This record gives sequence, structure tokens and C-alpha cells, in this order.
Amino acid sequence: MFDHKAFEHLRKLCRLECSLEEETDLLHSLQNVLGYIELLNEVNTEGVASCNYVLRSALKNQMREDEVKDLLPREQFLAEAPDQIGGMVRVPPVMKAAP
Repeated sequence: MFDHKAFEHLRKLCRLECSLEEETDLLHSLQNVLGYIELLNEVNTEGVASCNYVLRSALKNQMREDEVKDLLPREQFLAEAPDQIGGMVRVPPVMKAAP
């Protein structure tokens, strides 16, 4: 079964940082999910064809025609941005530099 040692290995691989309480909650949740999957292994699926797509209709691209509309004035757009620099929207970094 998925135990604390396996969770620690997964946590290091995923570079997760969590408190002891969060770790306990995550471990419990993962054990529940894996337990449920184990229950599914008990279902007799002999003679049942495999299903690659549950909702085949959901896989169709939902496209719409492009519509040309008036653009938001640059000054108004930048006025509503939380932070800006040199006429551009400043966003927080999404990646950290490796130590």
C-alpha cells in the first residue's frame, strides 16, 4: 500500500513543499484514491470492449467564427493591470532559477 516512505519519494520527485498537517492530509487522500482504484480491479470486465474515449462528442473542437471588434484602449488596459513596466504588464515569474 501507499505508505509514508512512498509519499516522501513522490514528494521529492514532485518537489512538493508541505507542512506536516498537509502531508498527512495528502497521504490520506492518496491512500483513499488508490484504495478506490483497487476496488475497481475487482470488477469483472471480461467480454467488455475497451473504451478509449468516454465522451467522444466532447473531443470535437468547439470552434466559433472570429469577430472583429473594437480594441480596448491601451491606457485603459494598462490602468487596470495590477503592475506595469514600460507600457507592458508585469507578471510574477513562473519558474525559479535552479540553486
